Amino acid sequence: MQVSRRQFFKICAGGMAGTTAAALGFAPAIALAETRSYKLLRAQETRNTCTYCSVGCGLLMYSMGDGAKNARASIFHIEGDPDHPVNRGALCPKGAGLIDYVNSESRLKYPEYRAPGSDKWQRITWDDAFNRIAKLMKDDRDANFQKTNENGVTVNRWLTSGLLAASASSNENGLLTQKFSRALGMLAVDNQARV
Repeated sequence: MQVSRRQFFKICAGGMAGTTAAALGFAPAIALAETRSYKLLRAQETRNTCTYCSVGCGLLMYSMGDGAKNARASIFHIEGDPDHPVNRGALCPKGAGLIDYVNSESRLKYPEYRAPGSDKWQRITWDDAFNRIAKLMKDDRDANFQKTNENGVTVNRWLTSGLLAASASSNENGLLTQKFSRALGMLAVDNQARV
């Protein structure tokens, strides 16, 4: 007679009756052992920084893909990085909801341009976007760069444009941003952390 493991222990709990039952051939069924399949087991782990605010919390993003050369893996889980010195694994509600932002249907993934007077946005390439930004910056700098002030003192400044730096960047990126903007003569440089 086949009994389950639970039934066997119930029988054995009766003491002597259990021993007698075991002697008569009552034994538990064979237990099938199986390792638990964790959802993050085969996923690729990527460390990143949360982009919401100036705190710069560390993230662990898990993605799954077939590993093909031109295929993009899809992110299916995001959590706080326990080894990150800023947040030590904790995330605010915005950071905890990043997976919804990443997989949102309405998320803008490509640069778009709206011509003056138009009511429609048109998708452009990243090269077109960078070239347009560079051209507009150069035209503005050429038209408004001041080599000297009204007293003849050399100032080399560009007052009609400014730069807003990212707050979640590293110190090295911040230094490069400052050097880039100051080399162009920009004085209006700020950081998102203060906004």
